[in-house]
Amino acid sequence: MNENKGILSGGWSMVMRNKRYIFWFWLLNLVLAAFGVSAFSEQAHHVLDNSLYSGKLMHTFNISVFAEMLSRPEFGPTSAAGWSAFGFSVLFFVFTALFLPGVFLGYSSPYRLPREDFFRACGRNLWRFIRLLFVSGIIMGIVAGLLFTLHGVIEKKAGDSTNELLVPEVQLIGLIVIFLVMATLRIWFDLAEADIVLNDQRAVRKSISAGFRHTWRSLGRLLTSYVVTTILAAIILVAGILIWQSWVQPGSTVSAFLVSQLTLFLLLIPRFWQRGIAVSYWQQKMLAPVVQTVPVITPIAPVVTLAPAPIVVIPPSPAPEGA
Repeated sequence: MNENKGILSGGWSMVMRNKRYIFWFWLLNLVLAAFGVSAFSEQAHHVLDNSLYSGKLMHTFNISVFAEMLSRPEFGPTSAAGWSAFGFSVLFFVFTALFLPGVFLGYSSPYRLPREDFFRACGRNLWRFIRLLFVSGIIMGIVAGLLFTLHGVIEKKAGDSTNELLVPEVQLIGLIVIFLVMATLRIWFDLAEADIVLNDQRAVRKSISAGFRHTWRSLGRLLTSYVVTTILAAIILVAGILIWQSWVQPGSTVSAFLVSQLTLFLLLIPRFWQRGIAVSYWQQKMLAPVVQTVPVITPIAPVVTLAPAPIVVIPPSPAPEGA
């Protein structure tokens, strides 16, 4: 429990130190969403500005009136609005892959990351993140397809049983298992993203391998942390829906905009908290320890100075007598 508190609190402190990232991503989402729905809004204006049916969509939502509006010839092809929304959705994912490396680097930094360092990290890791997104999308798509197919088969088998309560139980258990498996995959690739940026890893496969090893090594700890943040996101979503139903009056576009955008802004907090958890875990378990090299001092032998040999003076022999 102390370990879970460690990465949860560590990730939360990173989010609180870098609240500006949440604001900028919310603003980016808002701007791209406005461009994405602009085509649909323009087509709807051509119909609703000159029709009495607009009241049935402004004060309430009538599915039959909405379907009739889409089928009118003056509305135009629905593919135009669809492609516009799809294109800006893809653009949002591209911007996410571009700016997330800077977020990871900012979370790991003990000080406010300078702007030039943020964008330098974004540019250096862009192609690495795009490759990682392709790999994660393929793996998650295959696993999700297999899980939902298996869930459908088991649900069909449960429907053949005489136990009426078996089908909802199988549905609930199956959805919980799918959620846990997909959350595990999310943890895996979040750790890989953190390792790519913080370890400056050019070989994406090495970060994927390291993320996989650490995901299984600390699965309980990481999965518990991600489930806590997911529960928080669910609480925020339910609260936003209840506030919408209770306080937003029909036709009040300002209230609808404020409540919806506040809900979306708060929903970004658990997502960025999960990024902080990944960075906190990386710093605790995946960061290679720095080995300090101690220089080996070789003792210097003392210099022995030899004294010069004494000079022996031989006295001359005495001269012989009578010489």
